Amino acid sequence: MTTRLKGCDMTLKLAVFDVDGTLVDSQGDILASMTAAFDSVGLALPAKAQVLSIVGLSLPQAMARLVPDAEESLRDQMVDTYKDSYADLRRSVGHAPLYPGIAYMFERLGRYDNLLLGIATGKSRRGLTALLAGLDLPVQFVTTQVADDHPSKPHPSMLQAALRESGVEIEHAVMIGDTSFDMDMAKAAGFKSIGVSWGYHTEEALAQADILVHDAGAIEQNIEQLLGGFE
Repeated sequence: MTTRLKGCDMTLKLAVFDVDGTLVDSQGDILASMTAAFDSVGLALPAKAQVLSIVGLSLPQAMARLVPDAEESLRDQMVDTYKDSYADLRRSVGHAPLYPGIAYMFERLGRYDNLLLGIATGKSRRGLTALLAGLDLPVQFVTTQVADDHPSKPHPSMLQAALRESGVEIEHAVMIGDTSFDMDMAKAAGFKSIGVSWGYHTEEALAQADILVHDAGAIEQNIEQLLGGFE
């Protein structure tokens, strides 16, 4: 069955975006907040590469990977400190910056009547809402999936919910992200996938992606290549 817009023959298509490392460069905020979390319990912060390797996971799963031997109560404390620190940074410094070309990419994607846009992120609902309000992007997201409501990536729950909310058939859907968790989630859900090389995982880690892009300007043409033409 093909989902079409009412009153016309346009097939609906869906592009779902990760946030951190894909749309915004939040590396500084992540490292600062993780430093606060580790300081709060008297532990040394792991190496930068190790911290960034967990970006995309929900916070409890991220902490479990970074401090696997710690008690759950201590990891819970670290998660709470991380969230508070991140919120404080947002209020004092502002939101993390968009990567080059992202705003223009959304301006172009927003012109297509049959292309719906969504988000699937390890952020909380509070964090995503604040970020989107600060960015004021020139598009509307018809579905926004966050860590509060789902198992952590790479479980396919977020993308399955995005399909239900958008009404798009799975063959017309693509996931865009910067981590292996995004690509594995897309594969588990049956989505096509686009990996972006400017984020927090290496190009080798994105081997599951159908297509790898190196700048935001290439995203539009590759969504079209995977899903077919826009209208």
